[in-house]
Amino acid sequence: MVIKPRIISRIIDADDVLPETLHPVLKRVYLSRGITDIKETQNDLKYLLPFDGLAGIQSAATILAQHISAGNNILIVGDYDADGATSCALAVRALTAMGASNIDYLVPNRFEYGYGLTPQIVDVAKQKSPNLIITVDNGIASIEGVRHAKQAGINVLVTDHHLPGNSLPEADAIVNPNQPGDRFPSKNLAGVGVIFYLMAALRQHLRNINWFEDKNIIEPNLGDYLDLVALGTVADVVKLDHNNRILVAQGIARMRAGKACAGIRALLKVSGRDEKKVVSSDLGFCLGPRLNAAGRLDDISIGIDCLLTNDEQIAMDKAAVLDKLNRERRDIEQTMREQADFHLERLLKQSSGELPSALCLYDSDFHEGVIGILAGRLKEYLHRPVIVFAKSTNGLIKGSARSIPGLHIRDALDRVATQRYDILSKFGGHAMAAGLTINEKDITVFTELFVRVVDELLDEDALQQTLHCDGELTSDEITLQLAETLQQAGPWGQGFPEPQFEGCFESIQKRIVGEHHLKLVLKTGNNLIDAIAFRTTDEGWPEQVSHVNVVYKLDVNEFNGRRNAQLIIDYIEPVA
Repeated sequence: MVIKPRIISRIIDADDVLPETLHPVLKRVYLSRGITDIKETQNDLKYLLPFDGLAGIQSAATILAQHISAGNNILIVGDYDADGATSCALAVRALTAMGASNIDYLVPNRFEYGYGLTPQIVDVAKQKSPNLIITVDNGIASIEGVRHAKQAGINVLVTDHHLPGNSLPEADAIVNPNQPGDRFPSKNLAGVGVIFYLMAALRQHLRNINWFEDKNIIEPNLGDYLDLVALGTVADVVKLDHNNRILVAQGIARMRAGKACAGIRALLKVSGRDEKKVVSSDLGFCLGPRLNAAGRLDDISIGIDCLLTNDEQIAMDKAAVLDKLNRERRDIEQTMREQADFHLERLLKQSSGELPSALCLYDSDFHEGVIGILAGRLKEYLHRPVIVFAKSTNGLIKGSARSIPGLHIRDALDRVATQRYDILSKFGGHAMAAGLTINEKDITVFTELFVRVVDELLDEDALQQTLHCDGELTSDEITLQLAETLQQAGPWGQGFPEPQFEGCFESIQKRIVGEHHLKLVLKTGNNLIDAIAFRTTDEGWPEQVSHVNVVYKLDVNEFNGRRNAQLIIDYIEPVA
């Protein structure tokens, strides 16, 4: 099946409000992303939003300080993905630096306990005798878990960024920019961003009571943890608004300066990335997946320990394990993709070749830890909301949902639950991703309900796959200099997409590399330029192809010490 996208230019007719010193291409890129003030492109920490805008943060800092000064046991309860791992590592590192003497962490194993602070996890936590539990990247939906902890005499601070349900947990304090009544201007903080802000508030509180001076503790520089903030923020695919771009840019700057923690440096090495040239996509496509692989296939504690150690050799050993798990994850994913293709072919036959507005796929052989990745891949390829289910226990199946622009996936699931709460009683997430659990016997009825809800919420236009481009580049503009300019103008990511352009090129050479990738030499004007289209082949093309239409990113390729501009192709079609 070939999905042909609609290509739309982002170029807008706007007043020229940006400095003349900017490259004309970069200027139009910024304008198309709503940048009208040059300050929005500047990533200095002085532009970072102040922590006191977050509701509940002062109360949380006060409670934390009381437990630290009393020498109480503090337990961090995290999540099993890269955001959760970086959040947990940051909390442990920062609290230790601020004088917390008894701190530990616990992350539920996804296969045994599932997500969040459940009553079962509280029972496990009680074995560590905590006086205070701090949730990171979870907790806003943990109504029963928080209640169970409170009944056991344990204080609970919830730090989270996910959308709340109809009621909030009865925690001692909640810090979440998305909780009702919170006026923090950026609602896009990742979990690691939220705990970073709480650590800033805590440091200020301790400073005000002369804690560092009285205890002869060197006041920590929270900038030391921005590498963790950058990694978790990019890996969790939250929107890179200006505030998040500052956090990510500052974290990347630390990595490039060789000041990242030992674990991140080790992850860069096993990923084959030069720390001096790190870009945001390295965090999202190289480091993040290696951390996530531990949570998907084994135990995220491997990743957290990698981020916590200051020992270079231990960090490399942990990173090597994470790299091995990631290779295993890729193999599993490939097998699952083949299984998914079988289900899709059967679905197309049943529906006379027409895809429904949403897809639910279930196979008893699907790996629970990888269904989120598969759902994301299918969503990108088919441009449909996708839920992939895997077998769980006691007749249950767990689903991972991914959505497309225009459909808030958690709200869609909430609408399904409103219609049939007996089928869908457990779910959570945010606009673009969610998780749920249903009975295996209900998969058919659930699928019908979900597709019906999506039909109500999305029109045909929203189901048309669209590639947004920044216009065309002339042959004189496709240069190494512009590629470097665009690369340095980020960080690019979710909600602030890396520039991509469209154009027609003469095809000079093409060949398949790595079995699944198309390598080309293209010509524009009098210039030849290398190009590569990942996970794309020329199968089904006409025998003679003189030109190709492409949508591409202008990238920098370095090989044997030589740097050249190259095109990273996101879409290609032959022109006979």
